[in-house]
Amino acid sequence: MHLENPVMPNRLASEASPYLLQHANNPVNWYPWSPEAFDEARQRDVPVLLSIGYSACHWCHVMEKESFQNTDTAKAMNEGFVNIKVDREERPDIDSVYMKAVQAMTGHGGWPLTAFLTPEGEPFYGGTYFPPEPHPGTASFRQVLEAIEDAYRERKDDVVRNANDLRELLEQSSEEQSVGPMAKDSSEMIGFDLLNHAFGFLDSRFDSGHGGFGTAPKFPQPVTLEFILRVYARTGERRALEIVTHTLHAMARGGIHDHLAGGFHRYSVDARWLVPHFEKMLYDNALLARLYLNAFQATGDPDLREIAERTLEHLLTDMRSPEGGFYSALDADSEGEEGLYYVWTVSEIRALLDQEEAGLFEHCYGVSEGGNFEGRNVLHLPHGLTSVGELEGLKLEDLHVRLREARRQLLVARSLREPPFRDEKILVSWNAMVVRALAEAGAVLRHEGYRQAAVDCLDFLLTSMKSGNRLLRCYKDGVARVDAFLEDYSALGNALLTTYEVTLDPRWLKEIHWVTDQILDLFWDDEEGLLFDSPFDGEALIIRPRDLMDNAVPSGNSLAVELLLRTSHLFGNERHLEIAERVLKREAGMMARFPSAFGRLLSALDRTMTLPTEIAIIGDREDPRTEALVQASWKSYLPNRTLAGASPDEKLSHSIPLLYKRDAKSGHPTAYVCERYACKAPVIDAEALEDQLSQRAGEVGH
Repeated sequence: MHLENPVMPNRLASEASPYLLQHANNPVNWYPWSPEAFDEARQRDVPVLLSIGYSACHWCHVMEKESFQNTDTAKAMNEGFVNIKVDREERPDIDSVYMKAVQAMTGHGGWPLTAFLTPEGEPFYGGTYFPPEPHPGTASFRQVLEAIEDAYRERKDDVVRNANDLRELLEQSSEEQSVGPMAKDSSEMIGFDLLNHAFGFLDSRFDSGHGGFGTAPKFPQPVTLEFILRVYARTGERRALEIVTHTLHAMARGGIHDHLAGGFHRYSVDARWLVPHFEKMLYDNALLARLYLNAFQATGDPDLREIAERTLEHLLTDMRSPEGGFYSALDADSEGEEGLYYVWTVSEIRALLDQEEAGLFEHCYGVSEGGNFEGRNVLHLPHGLTSVGELEGLKLEDLHVRLREARRQLLVARSLREPPFRDEKILVSWNAMVVRALAEAGAVLRHEGYRQAAVDCLDFLLTSMKSGNRLLRCYKDGVARVDAFLEDYSALGNALLTTYEVTLDPRWLKEIHWVTDQILDLFWDDEEGLLFDSPFDGEALIIRPRDLMDNAVPSGNSLAVELLLRTSHLFGNERHLEIAERVLKREAGMMARFPSAFGRLLSALDRTMTLPTEIAIIGDREDPRTEALVQASWKSYLPNRTLAGASPDEKLSHSIPLLYKRDAKSGHPTAYVCERYACKAPVIDAEALEDQLSQRAGEVGH
C-alpha cells in the first residue's frame, strides 16, 4: 500500500533544503537534524535512523519511492525509530562523520547513506541503498529495520558497546589519516621525488584507450588532471599533457558531455564516457570549465576553448540566480525516469530535422534505431568530425555550421519537455569555484561578461552570506544559514585572490585578509599541524571532522594550503607559508600512498617546488592599455602566477612586496615580469609582455 499525498506534511515542511522538502510529504515522521530528535530518541529509548542524501541523487529518489512513500514501511520506521533526514550538501560535517562510520562497517559508501545510531548519536550499523525486497546476499529494508529494532531491544548493551568501539575506531582513523603511517619517514620525499612518484602512479592507472583513470564507473577527476597538467608545465613531460588532453577530448565527445546545452553530467556508468549518470552538479562544471580553460592556455587547442566556453555558458544560462549566485544541481530524473530529458529516439530527431540533416546528425552523434540507453540515444561523437566531413564530402567549417543549427533545433524542442528538478540552494564553496573559473576565463578569453559575472557573484556572497564577521554556507529564498566550513572559506579566498589578479581592484585585498584570518582563527590546530573542517565553536558531533582527501571537490585542507601559499607570496606572509608547509610535510606519507586522493594538495606541493612567475602592473585600471597588460598576463598557462597591480597614485607597496619601487614609465601603464622580485626590463606593450611570459612558460622546468 502506498500513500502518495498524506494529509499532513511532516516536520521537513518547514525546512529550506530542497532535498528535505522532497521528503516533506512522506508518511515517515522525519525530523531534521536537531537536538529535539535525539531528545525524542532518549525519551522513547529507541535507535535513530539517519538518512543522508541530496536532491539530485537518483538512488535517493528510488529509495524514497520504494520505502519512504510506503505506508507500511513508514509505520515500521515511525514505531521503531526516530528518523532524521540530512542534506549532505548543507551539512558536509554530518555526512563526513557518518560516511566514515558506514565505510568502516561495510567497506563502501555512497548515497543514500543509511546509518543507525544510539540516542547519543553513535553509529552501530549502516549501509547505503536498501531494496524493498530481499536479493541474494542483500536483505530488504524492512528486514534490516526488524533486525535492528530487535537487536536494540534484546541486546542493547552489546549495541551500545559496539557503538562505543566504532566511535573509538573513528577517532583513531581520523588521527591516522591526519598523519599517515609513512609520514614520519617521508619528510625527505616531500619534494620532487614525491611529485614524480605521484605522477608515475597516476600514469600507471591511465586508460590510454578511453582516457581517464580506471574502469567503470568513470569520474572526470578534474583535481587529479589539474595536478598532471601542472606536471607538464613544470617539466615539459609530453606524457602528462597527453593524459590530460586525451581525457578532456574523450569526455567532450562522450555522452557525459551535454552536446546541446553544454556542461557535464556527474559521471559515466561505463569506461567509454558514453552513458552518464545524468545529474549535473555545479562543482563538476566549475572545476571542468577551469580545467578545459587551462588546457587551452597550455595548448592553444580551439576545441578545448570551445568546451570551456560552452560549459560556462551553461552555468550562466541554466544555473544562475537573479541575485548573481549559482544554484547547486540539476536532477538526473524527469517525469520519474532517469535521463529522459536528455535522450532521443530516431523518430523524435526526424520529426525536427529534414531527411538530409537528420541523416547527417544521426551519423555524427551515434544515433541508431535501437539506441544506446534503454531504447533511446545518448548523444555522443563516436567519430572525429574531420573523418565524418571527408566521408560526407563536406568542409569542416560547413559541417560545424550545419550541426550547430541542428543542435539548436533539438535544444529548442528539449526545452519544451518537463525539465529535471533544479536544486536552488546556493553554497559558498561551489559558487567560489564558479567565480574562479569565470574570472580566469574573463582574462584568458578577453570576455568582459565572464569577469563581470564573477564580480557580481562575489558581491552577492559577501553581502548576502555573511553574518557579522562570520560566513554562512547556504542561501535560499532570501535567507542564509548554517555556519560555513573550511572548504567555504578556503574556496572563497582563492576566488577572491584570482578576481583581484584579474581586476587589480584593491577592494578584494581586504576581503582576502579577512578570509585568511578566519581560516586560522576558526580551523587551525597548531598542536596537530592541520586544519579541521568545522569551526572550533561549531556543533559538537561524535568526532570533529577533518578530511584531508579530495572527493568530488577538493578538500578544505588542500584549498586552504593553496590559498595560504598564494597569500604568503603576494603579501610576504611568513606565517602563512609556515602553516602551509607544515600541512604538506604532515601529509607527505598519505600523498605518497594515495596520489589519486590528494590531487589539489599535490598541486600545492608543486607550487612550492617551482618559482612563481611574478607580474607587477602599474597603471590606471580604467585605462584600456592597463587592461591589455592584464589580459596579456593570462594568455600563457602559468599555474604559479602571482599578479599584483596598482594605480600610480596607490600606496600598496607596504602590503604587497612585488609592487615596491615599481612605477609607470613615462606615464604609460607598465608591466614587470619578475622572479624572486628580480625583474626583467619593464614593458609598456601588451605584445612584448606576452612574449616575455611565453618565454617564461617555456623555461620553467624544461
